[in-house]
Amino acid sequence: MGWLISLITGPLFSKVIGGLTDAYKLKLENATKKDKMAVDLAVMEIQGEVAARQVEASIIRAEQGWWVTALPRPIMGLAAAFYFSKVLVYDLSLGLGSTPEAQGSTQTLLIVVVTGYFGGRTIEKVARIFFKR
Repeated sequence: MGWLISLITGPLFSKVIGGLTDAYKLKLENATKKDKMAVDLAVMEIQGEVAARQVEASIIRAEQGWWVTALPRPIMGLAAAFYFSKVLVYDLSLGLGSTPEAQGSTQTLLIVVVTGYFGGRTIEKVARIFFKR
């Protein structure tokens, strides 16, 4: 029994326990360094993405500022608005005329324009919810 007590309280036990605690401290320091590196990498990635989005936004602003690149969307929207106004107000409500039904590529174009104007932003918001970036 005395031998067991001297083993537990002796210098060998202290060296073994000291070595284990030192090894555990070293392990914790390495884990902390890895976590810090991961955080630093994530911060750099986010900063890079913010910078990329700022560049994209400036390009879009520059292109929209030029009247030639800004025209197609309003022209198509006005054409669709004119068509629907004529059909709904002049033909159906007032009964003053008859417009033939849009067919083929004209019908497809009207659907795309109306969906783009009224559904585009909604689709973007839903996509952001499902595909968080």
